[in-house]
Amino acid sequence: MASQLEQAKRLAKEAPQQAIELYSSVLFADSTSSYTVADREVALLSMAALFERMQDAVALTKLINGSQGYLTSVSKAKSSKLIRTLVDRFNGIEGGLQPQIATCQGMVEWARGENREYLRQALETRLISLYLDNRMYTEALSLISLLLSELKKLDDKMQLVEVHLLESRVYMAIKNLPKSRAALTSARTAANSIYTPPPLQAHLDLQSGTLHAEEGDFKTAYSYFFETMEGLSVYVTPKSVDEDLASTSAAGDLSSGGSPANFEQRQLQAFAYMLLCKIMIQQPDDITALLATGKTASKFRDHRAVAALQAVAKAQKQRSLADFERVLSEYREELQNDELIRNHLTALYDTLLEQNLVRLIEPYSRVEIAHIAKLIGLPIRVVENKLSQMILDKVFCGILDQGNGCLVVFPETKHDSTYETTLDTIKSLSNVVESLYVKAATL
Repeated sequence: MASQLEQAKRLAKEAPQQAIELYSSVLFADSTSSYTVADREVALLSMAALFERMQDAVALTKLINGSQGYLTSVSKAKSSKLIRTLVDRFNGIEGGLQPQIATCQGMVEWARGENREYLRQALETRLISLYLDNRMYTEALSLISLLLSELKKLDDKMQLVEVHLLESRVYMAIKNLPKSRAALTSARTAANSIYTPPPLQAHLDLQSGTLHAEEGDFKTAYSYFFETMEGLSVYVTPKSVDEDLASTSAAGDLSSGGSPANFEQRQLQAFAYMLLCKIMIQQPDDITALLATGKTASKFRDHRAVAALQAVAKAQKQRSLADFERVLSEYREELQNDELIRNHLTALYDTLLEQNLVRLIEPYSRVEIAHIAKLIGLPIRVVENKLSQMILDKVFCGILDQGNGCLVVFPETKHDSTYETTLDTIKSLSNVVESLYVKAATL
């Protein structure tokens, strides 16, 4: 009855266990009861939301497995939507990735047993994404191979785009950039022949920008990240928290969209990557202008991830290694959690350290390593290792005199091009002699 659902909704905050009992009585009531299919759906979704709030992954798993009887009684389209919504409820549970994978695997087998091919393929696509999040790359690639062969026979372009996009992300995670780019090209080829929803197009642009950034083409990457941010701006609503437990707006797949909160998080990620690109192309001054213009940019101005990248840009502008290290320490969580930002800031730190060391050793032909470490404010061991690497990379000519704890810098030897010039001359003379011999033979 509607009154029982309303009572459960009122008890959800103060007495969640009582609310769960009331919802269970509605969901698992026998077929002769007066509860409608819509009442059972509200009870199912409300219980899932309660378990998410209570951080109870085990109870959520039991609920999904126990609701299979109800799911067979509704239409296939409705059950597919409900299953994806229920599986995505694990996203709000800390440490819920492993139970989510196990539940998704179980639902894949259930869909196979029920001969629901479309649902099975959608769940397998979701499972690939979960494998990627859990760094199970071998399992992800095996499932991708099987799923792609099926989808190509069915010519399901939309699903093909999603699976190729996930394939590109998996290959990028294992640093196989050529295969990642090939998979992304396949995704874009499939997307060109159909209408691509803006959220899915934004994911394609984000992946393209990430690949260009990995290859060092930050200007092109910046344009893709900008397209991602602008493409999602239509779907991001002003921040509002809906406490209604019966809400069905959980995140869906890429083609159907997702919640505004997910879109906003993806938009923030794209904006942070835009700032990273400006830092990597040595244009930190552009960040101030970027934050001052545009409604979307101003929305993230006070976010800690944006503040962290602003601080990095300031340290880069001043070429201060101490400030750079302070920023990395102060904003460790924001700068270390994202792999793309972490990798490029590590490379930027190495470049900044090299520039500072070259500037410090330039006046000397022989200098104590301890003196350089004192000037730059780093431990002697770190400075010694970096100087050794720079010598091997031929940044400058020198040796480390570890017995005396000194760096000996040699003057840079000028390249003698006499031998190369002599070889080119001999080669030219040889060509002349051969051409004269050919002409003489024709007389």
